[in-house]
Amino acid sequence: MESKSLSSSIARRLEQLILDGTLKPDKKIPSERQLAERLGVSRSILREALKELRGRGLIETRHGHGTRVTGLVPDLGSNHPLLYLFRDHPRTLYDLLEVRELLEGQAAYMAALRGNEQDFHRITHAFNAINSNSADATQAEAAQLDHAFHQSICEASHNPVLVHTLQNLMQLMLTTVLTSVNNLYHHAPYKEQIDKHHKQIYKAVLERKPELARRAATAHIKNIRERLLELEAEGLRLDRSGGWERIIETNRE
Repeated sequence: MESKSLSSSIARRLEQLILDGTLKPDKKIPSERQLAERLGVSRSILREALKELRGRGLIETRHGHGTRVTGLVPDLGSNHPLLYLFRDHPRTLYDLLEVRELLEGQAAYMAALRGNEQDFHRITHAFNAINSNSADATQAEAAQLDHAFHQSICEASHNPVLVHTLQNLMQLMLTTVLTSVNNLYHHAPYKEQIDKHHKQIYKAVLERKPELARRAATAHIKNIRERLLELEAEGLRLDRSGGWERIIETNRE
């Protein structure tokens, strides 16, 4: 009876790690040994706690993939027909950018309010990675770094619903990042504006200026949307290729 009570208590602690984003959707959780050491319990107690979470559908174990946190929305998979429809349909790109403008503006606001030193370290690492990106990096690699920067700010918001929602929309959000990289990065004025916005977001968050962070993040996404619309107005077909599927698979690892 006592062990059952202890395992249930550990299950509640694991739930909290899921809620605050420490254990992320569709990512492998640490090994039993690591979790048991971290939580200060035996592996048998931990297994009971994991069994309880598995029974409630909060985690899932797949052969060859380990145990992962279940996402808030169904996993479409990289080959799902809807993802190709979303990627190729012209209107959907701008719908996704509208969603990013709303969610990432709020994420930046909350990151400036709630972010801790560990969050700021991750944001700084992601920001520096963008700026040190080599000229011979592929478009897929550049998109990955760009996305990682925005993801680090989202995670610093410490709003579990927002974090999990954006993480489960990752495959769709990556299409907008890759499209902006493919079409805007090689235009010097556009790239300079993107870099300027990244710096403004970074400084506002780390200086704990929430309203400024929100405005900078919103302006950044709005600018990308406007520039892409300009290119289409000039009769250019937007390039949405360049490793889209490979980026998705990288984020699943």
